[in-house]
Amino acid sequence: MHLEVRYSRPFLVDLQHLDRAGYERIYEFVFFEFDQLDRLEDLPSLKQLGASPLFYRFNIDDFLVAIEVTGHFVKFLRIIPPPPIEQSDWTGE
Repeated sequence: MHLEVRYSRPFLVDLQHLDRAGYERIYEFVFFEFDQLDRLEDLPSLKQLGASPLFYRFNIDDFLVAIEVTGHFVKFLRIIPPPPIEQSDWTGE
């Protein structure tokens, strides 16, 4: 697949704020593995956001990644990490 890839400033800021393991996983996928995909539909759990044909999200492990697709351009918009799980969530307190 030959797509021109761009990265929004908020995406890059999100990437910098991830823990080390999350940073390495997202970095590896976005900057290396993404280019190896044959089709956008091969992205894990790809879903359209709302009614707009431009905005999508997909999963990388527990992270959600938002993208904008316009023609042959893909722009990485944001990274949403999994919510923290507090101990009280498990104990019912």
